[in-house]
Amino acid sequence: MTPTPTNETLIDLNDETTEAGEAPSQTVSVRYGNRRDVASHSSVSRDGLIRFVVGPDGYVVPDLKETLPGRGLWLKADAESLALAIKKNLFSRAAKKAVKTPEGLDALVPALIRKRLLDQLGLARREGNLVTGFEKVATALKLGKTVPHAAGRAAWLIEASDGAEDGRGKLLNLSYGQTPAVGLCGLFSNDELSLALGLENVIHATLIEGRRAGAFSREAARLGGFEALFPAKWRERPFNSN
Repeated sequence: MTPTPTNETLIDLNDETTEAGEAPSQTVSVRYGNRRDVASHSSVSRDGLIRFVVGPDGYVVPDLKETLPGRGLWLKADAESLALAIKKNLFSRAAKKAVKTPEGLDALVPALIRKRLLDQLGLARREGNLVTGFEKVATALKLGKTVPHAAGRAAWLIEASDGAEDGRGKLLNLSYGQTPAVGLCGLFSNDELSLALGLENVIHATLIEGRRAGAFSREAARLGGFEALFPAKWRERPFNSN
């Protein structure tokens, strides 16, 4: 089955994952191990790769959840590697058999990762690990400035791409220079964030440090190989604010 950005079977985030066919006891050693990148043939951390498998119809399928059956074909998570794999039919070479590449795979992969990021934010809100609204976000950011790794500290600042510069600039000032660093995501519009979180008019949000933030960080790193997580001007100092 060819995946789409709305195919929940391929982008469900609720469970920890293992290589297809592996026993649960192997999860830790495999999840954080290395895999051979089919483009560079080098050993790369699993967190920096995307797993593909060959479906029953002979088409290569991105397996972002890493649970689909079949031999995994691992590719570095960036646009250049994917373009090379498509152009030179590297999936066929790695699989040692004829493999077809679906049209638009280069656009589908980042779209699937974007969907996973939004789903992570929705899960974080339901778990109580995400707060929204300027004042609550500012409070979480101020906490991190005074007490690194404090409970309730912001790990990620999520800003609507179409939000006003004034409020964003003030929050960027609070997030800047913290240790550990606060991640910044400006990928999604107000409408996208509002729909994903089941709220109205979401402009500012923060993902609280913890397990869910770690999962979000992994997906954000993968998407970062395909597109910038925020406009470069957002990091120009002094930050835009009136």
